[in-house]
Amino acid sequence: MTPAVTAAVLLAAVTHACWNAIAHKITDKLVGFALISGGGMLIGLALAPFAAFPAAAAWPYLAASAVIHIAYYVLLMRSFRLGDFGQAYPIARGSAPLVVTALAAVFADEVPDGWAAAGIALSCAGLAGVALWGLRGRRPDWAAIGAALATGLSIAAYTVVDGLGVRASGTSLGYIAWLMIAEGFVLPACAFHRWRGGTLARLRPFAGVGLLGAALSVAAYGLVLWAQTRAEMAPIAALRESSILVGAAIGAVVFKERFGAARVWAAGLLVVGIGLMLRGG
Repeated sequence: MTPAVTAAVLLAAVTHACWNAIAHKITDKLVGFALISGGGMLIGLALAPFAAFPAAAAWPYLAASAVIHIAYYVLLMRSFRLGDFGQAYPIARGSAPLVVTALAAVFADEVPDGWAAAGIALSCAGLAGVALWGLRGRRPDWAAIGAALATGLSIAAYTVVDGLGVRASGTSLGYIAWLMIAEGFVLPACAFHRWRGGTLARLRPFAGVGLLGAALSVAAYGLVLWAQTRAEMAPIAALRESSILVGAAIGAVVFKERFGAARVWAAGLLVVGIGLMLRGG
């Protein structure tokens, strides 16, 4: 991974944690995700005329990715309803890289070398530490953990599908534009079906922050898709999950959740793992 790709993925990690925090902050999750996904659709419509049209080979991937992303939004909403941001977010993000590594090896013939494999494993151990800190001494909320793990599986699925699709498309900007268009109308349509004439009244108080979340979401994933055209998927997926550190910091500062020494040690493992991963890449 070149310095430019590394910087793009790290920037994506920060913007991703920020839009997830915005989605968690909005109490009514359907309101938040309808605004973020609908705003993404509007951004996609604005970008599409200025981007190359994706090649025909990319459209099956686009269609599959849109379906997986909708499932991801539904699972993420459930995770945020059931669990704290400081645990739901890291469990969801931290469970994805190992699955991506396995899927990329099978479907893209991207088998990590020894250094990269060790780095990915160590990063995941650090991420698990960040995710599971705080469970000692109390009964785990298995419903919340299960929802977060299911979210992680959906993340892994769309990461691999889009990694293959964006390479087939010939245009990372065109791919992200049409992906946002394809996936973005479902949750706003669900909100309208539920609230009918009261939809605008429910959305209006959060429109500004929701559209900011949409812009951050499109930027975050657009950077990742661009990176996937220039490096292998598994190390990008692992490096991207450094967003968990940003998420943990947001949880501590914004949502007043404890960080704790155990998470500091887990974060150290993550940093060492990223170093090994980049050496292997």
